[in-house]
Amino acid sequence: MSRVAYVNGRYVPHAHARVHVEDRGYQFADGVYEVIAVCGGRLVDVEPHFDRLERSLAEVDMRRPMSRAALAVVVNETVRRNRVRDGIVYLQVSRGVAPRDHAFPGPGVRPAVVLTAKSVPPARGDAKAAEGVRVVTLPDIRWRRCDIKSVSLLPNVLAKQRAREAGAFEAWQVDADGYVTEGSSTNAWIVDGEGNLVTRQTDTAILSGITRRALLEVAEREGIRVVERPFTVAEAQAAREAFVTSTTSFVMPVVQIDDRVIGNGVPGSISRALRELYRRYADGDGGA
Repeated sequence: MSRVAYVNGRYVPHAHARVHVEDRGYQFADGVYEVIAVCGGRLVDVEPHFDRLERSLAEVDMRRPMSRAALAVVVNETVRRNRVRDGIVYLQVSRGVAPRDHAFPGPGVRPAVVLTAKSVPPARGDAKAAEGVRVVTLPDIRWRRCDIKSVSLLPNVLAKQRAREAGAFEAWQVDADGYVTEGSSTNAWIVDGEGNLVTRQTDTAILSGITRRALLEVAEREGIRVVERPFTVAEAQAAREAFVTSTTSFVMPVVQIDDRVIGNGVPGSISRALRELYRRYADGDGGA
């Protein structure tokens, strides 16, 4: 079955989806986005994703392209037309199409909206999680508003590419003080010697991940203590366990950071348990 995209009010064949050459998302990265998981045909945490989208739009002074109810209809219809049971929806809003000028266009320019959806077999992530993944560390060269889910992702792209070239799954970015901020497309976590989960607090240095937020709720329900604070690369390398979270990775155990093996080199019991708990959350309580 051929894929279908939503582009500015129309559902079109994915291969023929087009945006204007002067779309500000293309020329200035003047746009924001969300990626929403689909598990068992259900959208996971769609309302928190919409909350974050609206926050990102407000932070860059961009108006909403449509009502929340209308957007929900478009998201669900895009999933339905693509027959996605397990996978993701990509949603992007740019400031619209206007003659190229750095300043905002006039009020008559409408935001542009693009949605795509695709199937992702769960077994693919499960296989990686069973073995655990490696991350490398790099200086964080991003701008100072990483809390905005902007489409301006060139530093993230470069970091991910460095990770791929090193044979790693992810790159953890490190700030000027030596603390891990987050991955190129994930939030970073460690498990300390006392079994506490440690992850950086949400501020302008990291994105407030929706999976991160959900895992905090899961941990609280299970009586697992979470400490939100920065941690160094050295602390992470000496940790009992480490893992990353994201919409596409769920909870992914990390077994090596740079050249240091974490724990005994296999996914730890807490990481494995949290992945299973999150899967249950996504398949049930987290659905919408």
